[in-house]
Amino acid sequence: MSTTHHSEYLKLESVYIKPAKNAFVSNDELTEQWQELNYLARPDFNSSLEEYKMFQEYFITKNIEIQFFPFDENVKIDSIYCRDASIATDFGMLICNMGKGGRINEPQSHLKIYKSNNSPVLGIIESPGTLEGGDVAWLDETTLAVGHTYRTNEVGIKQLKALLEPKGIEIIVVELPHYKGENDVFHLMSILSPVDKNLAVVYSPLMPISFRNELLNRGFELIEVPDEEFESMGCNVLAIAPRQCLMVDGNPKTKQLLEQAGCNVTTYKGNDISVKGGGGPTCLTRPLLRSY
Repeated sequence: MSTTHHSEYLKLESVYIKPAKNAFVSNDELTEQWQELNYLARPDFNSSLEEYKMFQEYFITKNIEIQFFPFDENVKIDSIYCRDASIATDFGMLICNMGKGGRINEPQSHLKIYKSNNSPVLGIIESPGTLEGGDVAWLDETTLAVGHTYRTNEVGIKQLKALLEPKGIEIIVVELPHYKGENDVFHLMSILSPVDKNLAVVYSPLMPISFRNELLNRGFELIEVPDEEFESMGCNVLAIAPRQCLMVDGNPKTKQLLEQAGCNVTTYKGNDISVKGGGGPTCLTRPLLRSY
């Protein structure tokens, strides 16, 4: 079996997650932090536990190896969105540097766990560079797209290139718009979710023309998320195998478009663990190995 870390859609073999009980901790923690971290509303702790139990069960039923990020007093409730603090590569883990101030301690929290598990580390993005995992997506095994956003800056992208380009990885920089400004959760993967080698879920109104054309030139068929399902994270789709998709409940039009393209789609109720904090299934997971 051939495996790689450089894919968003091959069969998922192993993944890191941070359960709601380890990230949200209690209703008191949620009450204290949700506004400063720009959540739409305060998640309910007990509802979050129930939603997360069903979310985690999906990976268990698919026999995907799960590793857990534990409770860490140095990070906040946003740490549930564990994709953002590190990036998996075939050369080792890449430790990010967060563009959102309230998340600044998360990368070190990841690094501590990787070291304890003897996972190789390729490098660490250092200030003034910023880079968040939600801003990077593998288009194929040797091509990584990275969004230039309020969370990922030019210095961070330069450091990313210095780590990966010598190893034969092409970095495509995607210049993203201001949209709702510096405090909003707007990553590259807010508008792009590859779900097969030639199929991606996109929200074209916020996608640069040059990058959209790049996807088309690479042979991607684009599933266009309708306007009314963008804010409810219709574009945030996790592939656990080619055309096997997991998405937040409440996006029926996007789900239908995926099914019409031959995808098998599972939805989960994510009002408290996803919608209120702006983090769908790609955000809630740090995928590791995928296999052919």
